[in-house]
Amino acid sequence: MRGILSSAGATAARLALRKNDHDELVRLTRASSARAGLGMRARIVLLAADGTPNVEIARLVGVSRPTVNIWRSRYAEAGLAGLLDEERSGRPALVDQRMIVAETLKPPPKSLGVTHWSSRLLARRLKTSHVTVAAAWKRYGVQPWKAETFKFSTDPELVAKVTDVIGLYLNPPENAVVLCMDEKSQIQALDRTQQTLPMQPGHAEQRTHDYVRHGTTTLFAALEIATGNVTGVCKNRHRHQEFLAFLKHLARTYSGRDLHLVMDNYATHKRPEVRVWLAANPRIYI
Repeated sequence: MRGILSSAGATAARLALRKNDHDELVRLTRASSARAGLGMRARIVLLAADGTPNVEIARLVGVSRPTVNIWRSRYAEAGLAGLLDEERSGRPALVDQRMIVAETLKPPPKSLGVTHWSSRLLARRLKTSHVTVAAAWKRYGVQPWKAETFKFSTDPELVAKVTDVIGLYLNPPENAVVLCMDEKSQIQALDRTQQTLPMQPGHAEQRTHDYVRHGTTTLFAALEIATGNVTGVCKNRHRHQEFLAFLKHLARTYSGRDLHLVMDNYATHKRPEVRVWLAANPRIYI
């Protein structure tokens, strides 16, 4: 504690921060993932670095004055490392978290009638606490309740096609515009049967559960990769006629410039009428 307090009962001297520690201390006070105790210690050090008296620091942080002295001293001696918890003595944990994870990866017995383990089911099987199981899952990032989808393409030309598309995005032809185009059909135009009630103190925004359906619309949109500009048109239907009308709209919007349109293999895009129009407008590639 020598050098931190000038004398018994006197105001503590301003705590000198080590180089580049200020931003990290601020981050610790704001980080939601950091332990609450670590954020409290970082706040003590920052207040001490501002010259705040220990009594005031204790009041602001909600700790005792001896606690303030401890963490000032720990930081002065070891920097940020001094704010971490020291290794505790005592009996080592007997739980093998790797074994818990290994059991988690095995499918549950059919007799349980479940598709994946819960922490309580596995804890009952391993004769331990469900809290212990959950701690092992958290440490190793195991999430039995979560499922995601995947899809492997069987197209033998997939790599070549992806390379062409990405290459077109990253290195477009000179003086050409690359547009990523898509359609969204059957967009419902809905309206609530009564006016929405605005949010008020103590009450969330409220709306009726029923609605009036005003038909559907189809959105045709093209994203200009270089600028982020989106050209969009809504149509009543989703046929080759509407798609062709959108192509003509794009041709007028980007008059006199080569257009490269990246889109999916929707059947509407391959109609003879569309192919004839594209042949008559060679500056537009799809």
